[in-house]
Amino acid sequence: MYLHYLYLHVHVWDSNRTVIRAAWRKMACHDRRDPAKRDARKRFYREMLRHHANDQNLVSEFRL
Repeated sequence: MYLHYLYLHVHVWDSNRTVIRAAWRKMACHDRRDPAKRDARKRFYREMLRHHANDQNLVSEFRL
């Protein structure tokens, strides 16, 4: 899933909202609206935010 995060092309200092918007744009149109896939969308968004937070922690730790 980290590869999917990299395909979002967001910067480390971008906000969580920017990450969610980029992830939303990468999804197929029919997947965004399907109520049956709601839980999968939530998992996907949370996973992208988790990777974003990990990258932010890494940058702040090493002061890159």
